Amino acid sequence: MTSGENNYAFIDSQNLYLGIKNQGWKIDFTKFRIYLKDKYKIEKAYIFIGYVEGNQQMYKKLQEDGYIVIFKPTLIYKDNSTKGNCDAELVLHSMIEYPHYNKAVIVSGDGDFYCLAEYLRDNKKLQAVVIPDHKRYSALLKKINTNSEKYLIFLNEVKSKIEYTHIKKKAL
Repeated sequence: MTSGENNYAFIDSQNLYLGIKNQGWKIDFTKFRIYLKDKYKIEKAYIFIGYVEGNQQMYKKLQEDGYIVIFKPTLIYKDNSTKGNCDAELVLHSMIEYPHYNKAVIVSGDGDFYCLAEYLRDNKKLQAVVIPDHKRYSALLKKINTNSEKYLIFLNEVKSKIEYTHIKKKAL
């Protein structure tokens, strides 16, 4: 069933994951998808993620939770670090989908998305910029707010709704 608002979310998975982790807690992606639907009437939630062999269960779970997973090939460097920057894919998909949604929610604290957020705001298509870490995000994004509209939302303020809590099974 659709809400009739037809809003889309574009999620920078790396920024979301690391922003939450740096605060010492874990996000429950199932709860987060429900939060996006309830709070912002998100019909489609695109999550941009670097593809890593062996993470298929996680990708499958994200899809089961209602995310549209967009993969970026990753590079593995000599120091064994992995890089799969998805910024360009997020911007590209938000513009490909532009005629299909009423409002967009960008989930990232990365200043590379300032121009996208500004364009969406100026064209009355920005609903919110959801920032994972209220202490670590680009100062550029502060310029998205106007005197009459506050677009920046911080996930620490809704931690109780989206935090992963491990429930231990009782022994028989």
